[in-house]
Amino acid sequence: MSAEADAIVQQIQQSVALLRRHLDWDAATVRLEELNARAEDPALWNDAGAAQAMMRERNRLAAAIDGVRAIESETADTAELIALAEAEDDAAMVADGLATLRRLAEDAKRREIESLLSGEADANDCYVEINAGAGGTEAQDWAEMLMRMYTRWAEQHGYKVQMLEASEGEQAGLKSVTLQVSGPNAYGWLKTEAGVHRLVRISPFDAAARRQTSFASVWVYPVVDDAIEIEIDPSDLKVDTFRASGAGGQHVNKTESAIRITHIPTGIIVACQTDRSQHRNRATAMGMLKSRLYEAELQKREAASAATEAAKTDIGWGHQIRSYVLAPYQMVKDLRTNVERGNPDAVLNGDLDPFMAAALAARVGATRSEASAQAQ
Repeated sequence: MSAEADAIVQQIQQSVALLRRHLDWDAATVRLEELNARAEDPALWNDAGAAQAMMRERNRLAAAIDGVRAIESETADTAELIALAEAEDDAAMVADGLATLRRLAEDAKRREIESLLSGEADANDCYVEINAGAGGTEAQDWAEMLMRMYTRWAEQHGYKVQMLEASEGEQAGLKSVTLQVSGPNAYGWLKTEAGVHRLVRISPFDAAARRQTSFASVWVYPVVDDAIEIEIDPSDLKVDTFRASGAGGQHVNKTESAIRITHIPTGIIVACQTDRSQHRNRATAMGMLKSRLYEAELQKREAASAATEAAKTDIGWGHQIRSYVLAPYQMVKDLRTNVERGNPDAVLNGDLDPFMAAALAARVGATRSEASAQAQ
């Protein structure tokens, strides 16, 4: 094969070797066989909670193992195809083969990064909360653009997205919105998006077509399951009901089905208006509150807790994690990792993997460096 093809194959092989190491390959394959055998036991579903937890573990292991095997198989087949094409001097087939290898290299690298998702709640579903910063309609429109961006990213990865609460802007956009993103490692990936996002563009709301800077904050926290116990004293809660806003039919506009819960000791506020049933909205809001309290506890364990809290409270200059510039030039730059992309349209349509992977790798690297320093 050509030097380029050989180099890409070696890159893929290195990623696969790391993947196998992170998975503890032999132990993982044995464990998957055990879980497959248990899945065939009719008595498994006598305990629905335990069965669901077991199936989640089984599906996660199967996806990881099958993914590695698929990459190895397709890489070998493509390398063989390129060698034959080069022998026959078929430039078009060589080009197709190289494109396939590059795609496989990106997939292997992504899976390598994903294998590092070993945090306590990384495998869980998550909530994504977006709040517009100061700036009225401009910032509210930006918040809605971010909601669309994360929805597109989630859909591209086969994740389910549900809007739990939204507060619409007076003229356009959203003051705030809360999404639930469900899928494997949803929290592990999306947690890297928490922070302030800055947009620079020619304002579509300004008759003078002046350039405007807008800010919005993103807060990501995991959905906690029954395996994680969070105790809440009912006397610490303030519960308000209100009418759901926006479209939804006459019933939701005439009844106070929406729920807002305030946790008095921490000041945390959650709201849900997705269902016509007040009881179901209350149950969902309580789940959100438990997740927020759990996330707060996770933040306390991290060395960057102070910076994170500062980012949540000040949506403006000096706190942004990423800048999206649409004018006078076009670029998206992550200020934590210096990853840049010159195609903002693609990023705003959900092409976030390079930013997430770099932020996750940096976070994992920092954690390992701290552990190494403490060990010394």
